[in-house]
Amino acid sequence: MVGQVLLLAAGLLTAPARTDLSVMTWNVCTGTNSDCPFYRASAVELAQNIGAYALNQPIKPDVIFLQEFCTGATGTLEHWLEQRTRRNWTIGSWGLVSHDGSPYACHPDRLGRPRGAQSIAVAVAGEAAFEIHPLPAPPWFVKRAVLCATIPARKVHACGTHLSSGAQYDDRQPGAPYRTRQIKRLLEVAAKPGHRAVLGGDLNVSPPDGGYGGAAGRRAVAAVYRAYQECDQRGTRRTGRWTREGKKLDYLFAPKGTVRRCHVERQVTLSDHKPVYVKLAL
Repeated sequence: MVGQVLLLAAGLLTAPARTDLSVMTWNVCTGTNSDCPFYRASAVELAQNIGAYALNQPIKPDVIFLQEFCTGATGTLEHWLEQRTRRNWTIGSWGLVSHDGSPYACHPDRLGRPRGAQSIAVAVAGEAAFEIHPLPAPPWFVKRAVLCATIPARKVHACGTHLSSGAQYDDRQPGAPYRTRQIKRLLEVAAKPGHRAVLGGDLNVSPPDGGYGGAAGRRAVAAVYRAYQECDQRGTRRTGRWTREGKKLDYLFAPKGTVRRCHVERQVTLSDHKPVYVKLAL
């Protein structure tokens, strides 16, 4: 009996404690869209403003997903975050590639300095290992990918992406064929044995119960809702507050039952998207 009690006590002592993890996603619209104020912003300007939205909100992220970022600003953002938070940060960044294999370049900054390729990025407070997973994409436009960070200290697999837009120049056929395949692949690569998955970014589809946007996109993202809990869904209703021009396009998914708080920042003028934040108990 004593031995059983000791074994039980040992099991309780070694059981993993639930810890908080906060995640932010934001399409910063800096690379090629001249309608966005961040267009042609310098690396320092990008780092300062992205960092401010990370530090000055009710939820302060440990992981940041970025879309329409620029590879040339990666080091500057990492340095800024480390200086302001007094934490070590690791950032992975993947530059989009055009259909001909050339980098999909960000336009130069206002002083004419190159800024690298338009990119997706994942920033992690602490150590992380990154892996790039190519996605199916229209052969006539840019290639797409999922960028995943394995965070060993937390046993978390965090995957950010930016899917095809559905515009005439990108996934233009009826039925959202490429976004449907991209979401399926996102689900596949996010799952990692022994780790809890957190995934999201700018998925460029409307939520299943949103009542707007293409029906094919809504059907495609419904598969993610079946497997995970989305930051801003309302009970069983699979929708949320808008993140771009009256529509929800930006998502954060986590294991069901882990979402403790979701925040969508409204006071944003630098990008055409609103940042989304989630606090998780994992």
